[in-house]
Amino acid sequence: MHFLDGALLPENQEKLVITVAPYGPQWEPSDFPEDLPVTLDQQVQKAVDCYNAGATVLHMHAREDDGHGSKRLSRFNELLARLKEAVPDMIIQVGGSISFAPEADGSAAKWLSDDTRHMLAELTPRPEQVTVAINTTQMNTVELWTTEDYIGTSYERPAIYDAYEDMIVPANPAWAREHVRRLQASGIQPHFQMTAKSSLVTLERMIRRGDYKGPLNVTWVALSGGFDNPDPYSMMEFIRIVPDGATLTLETQMRACLPVNTMAIAMGLHVRCGIEDTLWGPRGDLQTSVQQVEQLVRIAREVGRGVASAQEARAIYRIGEQFSSVDQTLAELRYPVARRPLHPALAERKVPA
Repeated sequence: MHFLDGALLPENQEKLVITVAPYGPQWEPSDFPEDLPVTLDQQVQKAVDCYNAGATVLHMHAREDDGHGSKRLSRFNELLARLKEAVPDMIIQVGGSISFAPEADGSAAKWLSDDTRHMLAELTPRPEQVTVAINTTQMNTVELWTTEDYIGTSYERPAIYDAYEDMIVPANPAWAREHVRRLQASGIQPHFQMTAKSSLVTLERMIRRGDYKGPLNVTWVALSGGFDNPDPYSMMEFIRIVPDGATLTLETQMRACLPVNTMAIAMGLHVRCGIEDTLWGPRGDLQTSVQQVEQLVRIAREVGRGVASAQEARAIYRIGEQFSSVDQTLAELRYPVARRPLHPALAERKVPA
């Protein structure tokens, strides 16, 4: 992305798209009972409250009535139908892991199988987006955490902490190609979750080979532990290679969320918040998903940047659009098109004897 003259002036920036992740599949209900929704009614009401606070994208996981993270796509369908009725203008973004929460103490924290995740393309009603990871990666979500980050929560149990320390995101090349193909065939937009610069480089190659033809909405997920680190140098190095025709959301964890989101707002990028990312406010106090959304709205207003309505967010993300060719995709995303031949003539490579 380029920051030309005036790029930091709010009148030259897109309106801010706020993604909220209020379902926190890694937490148990007792970790934050005042805010973690369990029943379907509670999950739907949480979406309504976050939308009314200013969030226009809902990052969605589902829970069973007993509080466990749901791994049943039928439960997702049930919740999706309720959400489409309650917040019809909101962009519903289904988390591509479905649920990574351990079934019980001593169980692994893991993403579901390739075949199960492919079935996200068959959700009914259809969500606007499904998040897609590129490249298999270690996802040690606790590497940066301090004791203060998890004191008083289920992570104090060694079996839970150890499960998340050893988690891996499976996203091998054949799976990624097939998953993106199925989502596009179903009219669902992939929202790419990028763990590091290498993931975006791989995705660019997929685009150049014709594996993906559509708008490019990217989230930089800086958790460390196999992902990028949430520091300004790593952030700017990633931003540098994002094409100008893409949108970029910044995401991190715990008390790093607010400073990273504040930088995103100032730079004209987009933000994500909610208890899936952090339970804590800037002073270490518990902060609900709604309070986090309200806080980002206030910061945007302080710097003079408008907050996108649901319809404006759909236009910014180009929901419903697909492109017809590789050349159109490269042009729309503003990737460079002209290249030298990949395989120059053999004669050009011969070395005189």
